[in-house]
Amino acid sequence: MKTITFFAIALSLLLFSCNSEPTLQKFFVENSEKPNFITLDISPSILNIDSKELTEEQRKALQSFDKMNIIAFRSNQQNQTDYEAERQKLITILKDEQYQQLMKIGSGKEGASISFVGQEDKIDEFIFYANKKENGFAVVRVLGKDMNTNNIMTLLSVLQKSKIDMEQLKPLQNFVK
Repeated sequence: MKTITFFAIALSLLLFSCNSEPTLQKFFVENSEKPNFITLDISPSILNIDSKELTEEQRKALQSFDKMNIIAFRSNQQNQTDYEAERQKLITILKDEQYQQLMKIGSGKEGASISFVGQEDKIDEFIFYANKKENGFAVVRVLGKDMNTNNIMTLLSVLQKSKIDMEQLKPLQNFVK
C-alpha cells in the first residue's frame, strides 16, 4: 500500500511540475528543424583570443560566458503568415515576467530589444531579439554563470580584440544569402 501511495504522489508531482508555459528554450527546440529557421550553438572558442592579451576584467567576463544560442527566421513573400505567427509567439514569450527588459528600440513591427533572466548581479542569460518584416527575426541567447550588464559590455570590447572563427558562423552566413 505504501508503494502505491508513493507512486501516486510521485506521479502527481511529475505531472504538476511539468511546465506547459511557452519558454524561449522550448521555442528554440520546437523550431530548430523547421524550414524557415536556422539555429546555431556557438561556444566561446569562436572568439579565438589569447587570454594573456586580456585584462583581469575581460578574463572574468569571458569566464562568465558559456555559449550562445541563435535562432533566426528568414521571411519572404511566401511565408508572411508563418513569420507573423512565430513573431507573435516570441513576443508572448518575452513578455513573461522572467524576461526582464533592459532596452527596446523601434516599434512593435520592427525593432530590437535586450532582456535578461536572473538578478541584475547574477544574470543567467541575456536575450537579444531583433526583427524586420522584410528580413525576418533573430534571437540570440547569451548563456552564462553570474553574468552582469558590465560583463556584456566588457565582452563587446573583447570582440574587438578577437579573431572570430568564421567557420562556426558558416550556417548563418549561408542562411542570410
